[in-house]
Amino acid sequence: MSLTRPPATLEQATAAGRALPLTVLPTPHGPDRSIGSIGVGFRLTGEQTEGQIAIVEHPFPIGALVPPHVHTREDEFSIVTAGEIGFRSGPDEVVLQAGGYISKPRGEVHTMWNAGTTEARMIEVITPAGLERFFLELAEIFDKGAPDPATLAPLAESYGLFFDPTWVPELMERHHLSSPLG
Repeated sequence: MSLTRPPATLEQATAAGRALPLTVLPTPHGPDRSIGSIGVGFRLTGEQTEGQIAIVEHPFPIGALVPPHVHTREDEFSIVTAGEIGFRSGPDEVVLQAGGYISKPRGEVHTMWNAGTTEARMIEVITPAGLERFFLELAEIFDKGAPDPATLAPLAESYGLFFDPTWVPELMERHHLSSPLG
């Protein structure tokens, strides 16, 4: 345990300099890429934040449903920026409009879907970083065409991510959603 005292002056607080490099992402951002039922835009990666956080942006087409899944390595914090997105985490379900925030803790099965009649978008803050690399590998797979869903499980598991399709039929029927598997 460190007994280092916190800085007491401005000079002490700034003596070490920046803890992370300044990263600027001007608009417009790069194009969104497909990762199946939704897209992904890469904003900040673990390489830019020394593994502390990653930030991605997800566009949700009308009727999109993300396969229910659980993370074992990271927590996610989502901000809806356009449209309406439904979230289910464990037994809890909510629909958020633009400006709504939600946390999705590791270790709990969760899913998201477009709950509105127009495209929806959200920003995802992932901590610690690392899951954005899964999205990148997934985008590269989808760039080549629709994959065999059975081939996705080993990739997901290598990132500590596990899918649970139990909720899919009920959510598709109740919310008139498209299959997350295409």
